[in-house]
Amino acid sequence: MADRESHWQGVYTTKAEDNVSWFEESPDLSLALLAEAGLVSQHAVVDVGGGASRLVDALVAVGQQWVSVLDLSQAALNTARSRLLPDASADWIVADVTAWQPERHYDYWHDRAAFHFLTEPADQAAYVEVLKRALQPGGVAIIGTFAPDGPEKCSGLAVARHDSESLSNVMGDDFALIAQRRHDHTTPWGSVQKFQFCTFRQRIG
Repeated sequence: MADRESHWQGVYTTKAEDNVSWFEESPDLSLALLAEAGLVSQHAVVDVGGGASRLVDALVAVGQQWVSVLDLSQAALNTARSRLLPDASADWIVADVTAWQPERHYDYWHDRAAFHFLTEPADQAAYVEVLKRALQPGGVAIIGTFAPDGPEKCSGLAVARHDSESLSNVMGDDFALIAQRRHDHTTPWGSVQKFQFCTFRQRIG
């Protein structure tokens, strides 16, 4: 965890928010996927690996009542938090998701480009176990990773690329794949990154 934390602290303390490949001015796809999965304002949402993403801004702006953002980097969370009003209803969690102990249940779990940094099966399994504990029964997980024809590295780190089949295999029998789509993300400097997004529902019983 220490190595991961120091890496991401370094990224977010040395680069501007809009000078990283994953920057989005507006998280339109994430908002659309959440809406398609049935998100309403009373639902609790956690953005895993959210960093300085503007998803929290967008969710708070539309009246989402329970929003948490989890990231390894305190600096990243500080950047996101600085954009919001002091009384904004958001929780900020500094943690490695593979070792996180959730203190509440969530209806929706959103992860855009965090899971694919877990290249070891043990870390992937730990992630799924935390996800199971964090979600309400029947809760929804939206996970976006680089697609098989996407980049092999990001921020100098190797990634595990996925399609819907490989990601479903990692998630296991406790989750049903309910939607999936490919997505082309354009970086701030104009290159295109191929993503795979999958929406899962946790099975009940």
